[in-house]
Formats: sequence, C-alpha cells, structure tokens
Amino acid sequence: MKDWITILIRCVILILILFSTVLFSSDAFANQDNMNQEDILTLINKAKEAWVAQDADALTQMFTPDGEIIVPGKKWQGQAKIREEITHFAQQYSDVKIDIKRIIVENNQAAVEWYYEDTHKATGRRNKADDVIFVDFKNGLINRWREYFDTETPV
Repeated sequence: MKDWITILIRCVILILILFSTVLFSSDAFANQDNMNQEDILTLINKAKEAWVAQDADALTQMFTPDGEIIVPGKKWQGQAKIREEITHFAQQYSDVKIDIKRIIVENNQAAVEWYYEDTHKATGRRNKADDVIFVDFKNGLINRWREYFDTETPV
C-alpha cells in the first residue's frame, strides 16, 4: 500500500511541475507587461494630438528614456534628442493636420496609417503625405516610432 501512495504522490508532483512549466512559459505569462488595445489606441491618439499641437514636451513624455523616432533619412534617439527635433520642427512648420485612417494592434506594437499635412513657414508650401508608422511599446510608453512617407500619391 505504501508503494502506491508514494507513486501517486510522485505522479501528482510531476503533474504539478509540468503544469507550472507550461503555465509560466506561456505567452500569456511571458507577456504580462503587454499593453491592452485600448491603452495603445489612447496613446496613439495622444501622440497624434501632440504632433498637431507641436507640443514637444507632451510627445517626448510618451517615449521611453531610450525611445527613438525614425523617419526617412533621420533617427532621433533618447528623450532629449526627440524633444530637440520636435521643437526644431515646430519652428519650421505650422498648421499640422492629421487624419488617422486605421490602426492595427498586436501585442506591444501597432501599425498606424494616417494622412498628414503641414505648412513650411518660410515658403508657405503645403506638404501632404500618406504615412505609415510602426510603433513599439514598452512599459506603457512608446519605445520605437518608425515612419514611412509617401509624398507622391496622396489624394
């Protein structure tokens, strides 16, 4: 009888170990710090509003300390550099308009398609672009913002 009890206890322990291994290595547990879709959508909309308002401080605060913005031909890394470049942008451009077309969210990342316009202050030229942005999130903030512009075919 003792042998059966020992075998039963060992089997229960083995099952618990296997269950724990599966549970704690699963995507649900491994990605506990994933932002939910609503939080991501809120942060993207706040970023849009900060771009429109040309509010360098508000936009910078949405990034991790080592966050980065990459646009064709340029990369700004760290909050200080992001703030500096957005401030510089605001000195050169005005009347920013952004129309979000769609947002696709998966885990801690999103793809954003938007139509963008601004006016170059020195020339008065109106710039227009279709823009796709891939955004990665970390600890509830933007960690990477990568833009792809199309200035040739916007309607």
